[in-house]
Amino acid sequence: MGAPKWWQKAVFYQIYPRSFVDSNGDGIGDLEGIRRRLDYLQDLGVDALWLCPHYPSPLVDWGYDVADYMDVAPEYGTLADFRRLLDEAHRRNIRVILDLVLNHTSDQHPWFLESRASRENPKRDWYIWRDGKDGGPPNNWYSIFGGSAWEYDPRTGQYYYHFFFKEQPDLNWRNPAVKRAMFDVVRFWLDMGVDGFRLDAVGTLFEDPGLPDQTAPMSYPEWLKAWHAAADEAERARLLRIRQEMFRYQEDLPEVHAVMRELRALVETYGDKVLVGETEDLAYYGNGDDELHLVFNFPLMKAPRLTPAVVRANQRERLGAMPPGAWPCNTMGNHDFSRVLSRYGDGRHDLEIARIAAALMLTLKGTPFLYYGEEIGMRDLLLTDLAQFKDPLGRWWYQVEREHFGTPHEEAVARAAAFGRDKCRTPMQWSRAPHAGFCPPEVSPWLPVHPNFAEGVNVADQWEDPRSLLQFYRRLIHLRRRTPALVLGDYLPLAEEEEEALLFLRRLPDDSQAILVAMNMGEGVARVATGLEAHGRWLFSTHRPEGGEGDLRVLTLAPFEISIAEVQAPPQGSSP
Repeated sequence: MGAPKWWQKAVFYQIYPRSFVDSNGDGIGDLEGIRRRLDYLQDLGVDALWLCPHYPSPLVDWGYDVADYMDVAPEYGTLADFRRLLDEAHRRNIRVILDLVLNHTSDQHPWFLESRASRENPKRDWYIWRDGKDGGPPNNWYSIFGGSAWEYDPRTGQYYYHFFFKEQPDLNWRNPAVKRAMFDVVRFWLDMGVDGFRLDAVGTLFEDPGLPDQTAPMSYPEWLKAWHAAADEAERARLLRIRQEMFRYQEDLPEVHAVMRELRALVETYGDKVLVGETEDLAYYGNGDDELHLVFNFPLMKAPRLTPAVVRANQRERLGAMPPGAWPCNTMGNHDFSRVLSRYGDGRHDLEIARIAAALMLTLKGTPFLYYGEEIGMRDLLLTDLAQFKDPLGRWWYQVEREHFGTPHEEAVARAAAFGRDKCRTPMQWSRAPHAGFCPPEVSPWLPVHPNFAEGVNVADQWEDPRSLLQFYRRLIHLRRRTPALVLGDYLPLAEEEEEALLFLRRLPDDSQAILVAMNMGEGVARVATGLEAHGRWLFSTHRPEGGEGDLRVLTLAPFEISIAEVQAPPQGSSP
């Protein structure tokens, strides 16, 4: 391979701006708050930031309904604040990528206001308008956020299409003027100096223009209910096939790949930039060098349990199916998904499990994306008062539970809190101060803070504790940075029959360095024959003296031990 790109070596850190730091006392995180914490991120070892949408928005979908692609939402600051944040991040060698919502706009965007003004408006065809059929919508497609994918507009007597909320009308990417306008948005931010984009909902850009009805055997609410109740892999696989049929005419149409190739060509005129897709579909790598630079390994994030067998199968399938030249990308959480400890914690070994998840992200082959607060072990906060819900997805699911399934109020609220996304978007926990130091004591934060900030789940307490999860992340990130094989090495599984221990090598293609990663993912002692005829020097360990050396042929791993060694030739005269 050629010289590695910065985004292949980087550790990315996702920030939900509304929940990171409130700098002006309004209970809402902002760009200046992020700027003030750049030193923390630099010390942690972060190389790049992904900022969730910071654009002006009516906040129906909390920023993913964009009203102006070329500005900053007033509650977050100004374009001058953004430039200052970008400049100061760059001075610390931290790159910045932005969320880019290509599929749809807000219904308050000037483009849509023009489009819906009349059937003759020049921007009418910038969105997808159709006549109804048999007194109803054009077909039986669903919105992924509930109900029909079509909304009737009485002013012009037609329906417009929305894959998400009705306040998020889909752009018509078959219209060249739309593509030109959105590519101008890309140029605007690249001209300012941003380092790339995470592309939201990339697979939804095109729909089947024939509008055929879908033929799934159940409704979307019924499917969601069944999915959340599914108890085994066979049932999940059956339901995934039904979902694929339900949305087959609305997602991942072949035309999207031509747009990705054009977008890749555009960003490459600006030098070494990166495009990351909100998709797990490896087809978005194209030929490995002509579409997206990075595609998320969501199957690992979605695994019901973290076990050696799950990780091995995931790596075998993902790495084996990637086109030549493509680069992996791993994550354990984001703004739409339950937090790591809330998914995998068992109440007895939570710190150990959090360390395992961190070690996977930072030692598997590929670019790691961390979600804010993971480094201190933040958990989901399940709201119990419907009035506190901010996420319309949670409120919608409450209505589904009550109206479709007859669920009692309290149970419906609990299920809606678990279904919605407020749970993983709560304010960052900086200290034991009121509101975890996110905002001033006299101000109410936009979402409640998880009360466990007072129990040590905060940055200030953990920064001073060498045994904390935060310091574990920090040590491992810095080890990764100074160990070439952990960044660029190939992945080679070892001891594949082991049920509780996961072992693999990261080895540079020129064999100049090999690193053994060994982690016991169980609560019992594991004695493992590695298959290596080698000695090693321990670079990092939860249980062994770092810098010590030892025989790597057979390892006895303590419960939840994580140890990383540089592989060396056996000492002369050692027994076979």
